[in-house]
Amino acid sequence: MTGVKSNSKSADGTKPHSAGRSSQEKASTVEVEPPPDDIEPGPELTPEEAEKERKSYLLKRFWISARGYWSRRGDGFAWPCTIGLLSLIGVNVCFQYGINIWNRAIFDAIEQRNAHTIYFLSAVFPPLVLGSVTLVTSQVYIRMMIQRRWRSWLTSALIARWLANGRYYQLNLIGGEGHKNPEARLSEDLRIATESPVDFLAGVISAFVSASTFIVVLWTIGGALTLQIAGSVITIPGFLVVTAVLYAVITSSLMAVIGRHFVEVSEVKNQVEAEFRYTLTHVRENGESIALLGGEEEERNDLETTFGKVLTQWALLAHQYMRTTLMSHGSMLIAPVVPVLLCAPKFLEGSMTLGQVMQAASAFAIVQTAFGWLVDNYPRLADWNASAHRVASLMMSLDGLERAEKSDSLVHIEHGETEGEAMLCLNDLSVTLDDGTAVVKETEVEIDPGERVLVAGESGTGKSTLVRAISGLWPWGHGSVNFHPNSRLFMLPQRPYIPSGTLRRAVAYPRAADDWTLDEIKAVMEKVGLDYLNDKIEEDAPWDQTLSGGEKQRLAFARLLLHNPDIIVLDEATSALDEKSQDNMMEMVIRELPKVTIVSVAHRAELEAFHSRKITLERREGGAKLVSDVDLVHRRRKGNLLLRLLDERRPMPKGNLTSSKEAQPRG
Repeated sequence: MTGVKSNSKSADGTKPHSAGRSSQEKASTVEVEPPPDDIEPGPELTPEEAEKERKSYLLKRFWISARGYWSRRGDGFAWPCTIGLLSLIGVNVCFQYGINIWNRAIFDAIEQRNAHTIYFLSAVFPPLVLGSVTLVTSQVYIRMMIQRRWRSWLTSALIARWLANGRYYQLNLIGGEGHKNPEARLSEDLRIATESPVDFLAGVISAFVSASTFIVVLWTIGGALTLQIAGSVITIPGFLVVTAVLYAVITSSLMAVIGRHFVEVSEVKNQVEAEFRYTLTHVRENGESIALLGGEEEERNDLETTFGKVLTQWALLAHQYMRTTLMSHGSMLIAPVVPVLLCAPKFLEGSMTLGQVMQAASAFAIVQTAFGWLVDNYPRLADWNASAHRVASLMMSLDGLERAEKSDSLVHIEHGETEGEAMLCLNDLSVTLDDGTAVVKETEVEIDPGERVLVAGESGTGKSTLVRAISGLWPWGHGSVNFHPNSRLFMLPQRPYIPSGTLRRAVAYPRAADDWTLDEIKAVMEKVGLDYLNDKIEEDAPWDQTLSGGEKQRLAFARLLLHNPDIIVLDEATSALDEKSQDNMMEMVIRELPKVTIVSVAHRAELEAFHSRKITLERREGGAKLVSDVDLVHRRRKGNLLLRLLDERRPMPKGNLTSSKEAQPRG
């Protein structure tokens, strides 16, 4: 059977290993931009000032990646669609101007009771409307196409970075709030972050072109306004333009003052919404455990507390919306009346026709709408700002992980090839947390092909962390993990991953369900004792919720048989099975895959019967250390395979062991 592809994930979420490849060759990552230099706040800044500086950088970080959509590595349709959108905006303003001229002509004709002109203008109006409607509709279509394609491009690129080299897993291991709830940041926040800028760009350009065009109309029609105040004559040139500008400045300034907390409130609201979604998802995914423990009341209290935070933020946001709505709606009602009142004296004295008054009113409304664009869109602008911040925070967390992978100055675990016949070598391997705290120190292990090694030790000594370091999921530490060239690694964790879809897909994962015939899949299901499910092999059901813990672990062993790897790492992979079932699984693996190399992490002493070596981790100050390497069956061993690690010599236990070794101190 074919093994796992070297660039895919393994059966249970970790990456298969092909020795001799660098970490970057192992992952096919679609990069938007190389990660920017790390932005570290100055040491002289207070924590509050440092956080403020970080937040001010977030929008810049978002655009560093987002603008790549228009680069050579971006979408080939980006610039044609953008230019098309801008062209449609310009042509549509021309149609607006045509309707404005028509507005003046029709009211002049009505004032003059000119029936012929009224009939002619009535015939001209439908084409003007049809043209404007067609342009606006086309503008909406292209605008939404840009939004859809931009979101697709940026989402694909960000998901590729998130999934590469196990970063989606490593984010759970590092501190900070910038990467919490990545699913919400990659879906809802990224949608808003890519939709709103296109709307804003189209709105700003349309507002600028409209304002520029119709300010000329107002200046031409309105002319100068002459006032007599206290015996003095005051002339205001372009009084309609001056009024429109003053009106817009007043309304925009009031909106900025009223909505000054909009961004902050929107950002917090988005965060608590994401936390509420995560809590609901957590309850659904752990429904069986909650039901068995009777934890519904506690979960309800937790959900009510989390939802209470959502309601509190919605109340604060509602107050912001009320204030801005009051301002925008009041401005909308007053704006059309202002030019009519200003032009009324000129109309009454006969220096202005009715058509000019109505044209001025129409132009004033268009100019005011253009100037008041910020007033109308401030809430959406604040919402976009909050969403872009959350997406950029995730980007910055991924930047940090990517820099750690590529940097020569930062210490990280190397992966390479073994020399000679050894299948797996750990050379001076130390595993640390992301802050440098040691978990496992200075490990030296060499494992030959076909060996079955049991890693033992008390809970909390770092056995599972060592397994993650071997698989490449845990990057922090120093030393190296080396595999035999072209070997394939297969991981079986304690909680196997069951994807959505059919049972056949779950057994074949991470390969495609049709990579094996139905008979082949049924055969391995029978070998692991799941043949009673073969009638449902093509059934699409929530198998993750349906299968028991023991059935999931049996299914993981079925995957193992299909993929036929060179090295197997079992991390408490039989913990949900009873002793007899565990023995059957281990015997089956040894029988079906006699040449496979096995590394097991387990607490059960019974598993020693299925292994040829046992190495023990012991918790020490400054990190756990490997303290013994014992042969469980008689083997011809090549040289000194292990351990120059002990700070003191320790005698090995005697008994039924055929041979034992005493770990030597580092020389």
